[in-house]
Amino acid sequence: MSSAAPRRPGRERPGRETIGPASFPESCIALSASKVVVEPRSAAPSAISAFVEEGLRATTLDNGLTVLSERMPGVRSVALGAWIRAASIHETTAVMGVSHLLEHMVFKGTPTRDAREIALSLERLGGSLDAYTAREHTSYQARVLDEHVRVAADVLADMVYRPTLRAADLALERKVVLEEIGMVDDTPDDLVFELHNAALWGTHPLGYSILGTRDTIGALGVRELRSLHDRAYHPAQTVVAAAGNIDHDRLLVVLAETGWAQIPAGPATRLTAPPPKAAQPSTTHVERDTTQTHIVFGSPTIAHGDPRRYAFAIASSVLGGGMSSRLFQRIREELGLAYAIYTFSSLHADVGTHGVYVGTAPETAEQASDAIREELAKIAADALTADELTAGKNQLKGQVTLSLESVTTRMYRAASVELYGEPYRGLDEELAAIERVDHDDVHAVCREFFAPERQTVLSLGPA
Repeated sequence: MSSAAPRRPGRERPGRETIGPASFPESCIALSASKVVVEPRSAAPSAISAFVEEGLRATTLDNGLTVLSERMPGVRSVALGAWIRAASIHETTAVMGVSHLLEHMVFKGTPTRDAREIALSLERLGGSLDAYTAREHTSYQARVLDEHVRVAADVLADMVYRPTLRAADLALERKVVLEEIGMVDDTPDDLVFELHNAALWGTHPLGYSILGTRDTIGALGVRELRSLHDRAYHPAQTVVAAAGNIDHDRLLVVLAETGWAQIPAGPATRLTAPPPKAAQPSTTHVERDTTQTHIVFGSPTIAHGDPRRYAFAIASSVLGGGMSSRLFQRIREELGLAYAIYTFSSLHADVGTHGVYVGTAPETAEQASDAIREELAKIAADALTADELTAGKNQLKGQVTLSLESVTTRMYRAASVELYGEPYRGLDEELAAIERVDHDDVHAVCREFFAPERQTVLSLGPA
């Protein structure tokens, strides 16, 4: 979901809702893995083998629900989440934003809890509820003390599978989403990413706004929400992942006790999207009365499971991943043209996006753009020096290691094993894979993806 390069929370997740203290997932490239114990299909704890093994454990219940977990005995908390395989990439233009609107609506009440009770359920225990809509899935998550994981599982099951979806609630929540759209419109360094994404992907659903538009949100009704919920919100379309101080067998017991195993499987056929196809590279300026001009360079890149992602992450980090990066040193330190300058990437199942963001004064926008193009051309032609390659590896290894101290990141990593069909690797294997990256690996990805002529460029600011 993210890359090793810094990225503002919410860049790919504008639909995030949080009740209680928000916990944004840390940057983590380590989304593959080594040791997965796949348990038999069974909802009955007695049918589960009793052995315990280090690494990830996975079980598919009889109703199709996939459950993955990684125990972290040194902590006292648990991160628990449910991923639904339905999101903006599965929408049409007529219902753009319906996945995100449904994500909002599940918080409005169930037959046994109203919105306030949902809000209080974990917050009064010191925990939090969290949700987001991304391009390929919608996620609902809880972070709680280990002693409260049963409450978290019960609340999540209630929200995900039994929302009331009342017309009266929709009338109010529609206004909230319209305010969210307005907030993005009034935040130019968010809006420029939305506009760039649309320019990069053209008519493909990857270019759609996750939030939808004012017109589509205004037209969506309870019928469309129920249609999506009936089609996708079933165990066969759900991945449950947990990390923290909980044993896998205990997690299966908790899920059985809170009704997850008793929900009917529902349709097993997954929602589909057209093959990814980007628009031709272009340069566009959108006029807006702002103090700065905000500029995004970007192009299609590797998919989430591509083995080149370690080389790609190292190259992206050296180019624009921190204060020592080429872009930061050139644009900010040498030329003084910007406060914010960084690379970003979003990797999906079949394709990814990589690019550069800069915010600069309107009168220096052309100079900053030219300097970025020069740096892109240099790294595409010559890749990294030996010292940069070593530093890039160390930076990536440090980010991976530090991120995996978080139960939230471990939960995301567990879910990704199923969502992206990847193997599981332990930390030592991840670090070894990073260390194996050589100059030729990095040069190949730089040459293929970073050349300036590949970039779609969109700027937002004064004429």
